[in-house]
Amino acid sequence: MSVNYKELLHNIKAFVFDVDGVFSNNVILHPSGELMRSMNIKDGFALQYAIKKGYPIAIITGGNSDSVRIRFENLGIRDIYLKSYNKIIDFEYFLKKNNLKQEEVLYMGDDLPDYQIMKRVGVPTCPADAVEEIKAISMYISYKTGGEGCVRDVIEQTLRVQGQWMHPESFIW
Repeated sequence: MSVNYKELLHNIKAFVFDVDGVFSNNVILHPSGELMRSMNIKDGFALQYAIKKGYPIAIITGGNSDSVRIRFENLGIRDIYLKSYNKIIDFEYFLKKNNLKQEEVLYMGDDLPDYQIMKRVGVPTCPADAVEEIKAISMYISYKTGGEGCVRDVIEQTLRVQGQWMHPESFIW
C-alpha cells in the first residue's frame, strides 16, 4: 500500500531546495558573465514565513552567484551552499548541523544533480517542468513550474497540514 505524500507532510521539519529550475526558470547572461535570474515573490514570502515558524531551510546549488546568496540571506536563510558539486555532502552537513533525520526533510529539485538527495528524503518533490527522471522519483509534482511559485506550493501545503499557515504572523512580512 502506498502512502499519500500529504500524510508524510506531518513529519516534515525542514525544507531543502535547489535554485535553477526551482526558484528560477530562465537565466539571462549579463555582459559581465553573471547569470541573472528572475524569482517569484510569493516563493520569497513563503520562505521567510517558514523560517519565522521555526523550519530550517537550506539552499543547495551548483551555481555560485552573490545575487543568489544575498537574496536568500535577506529572506533569513542561513544554510546556503553555493558551488555544491556533490550535493549529498552539503545535505548531510545540513542534517547534522540542525539535528535532523533524512525523513524529516522535504526536498525540491528539478534535474539530475538532485537525484541522490531526493532518493533519501522523506518527501521528494519537483516543479511541473522537472526532467523525467526527477518526476519519476517525486512523491509530489507541483502544478507550478520552476520560478512560477512551486516553492510556495510545497511550503504552503506543508504548513497547512501542520496547522501553521493562517496565524496572525501570516499577515506581516
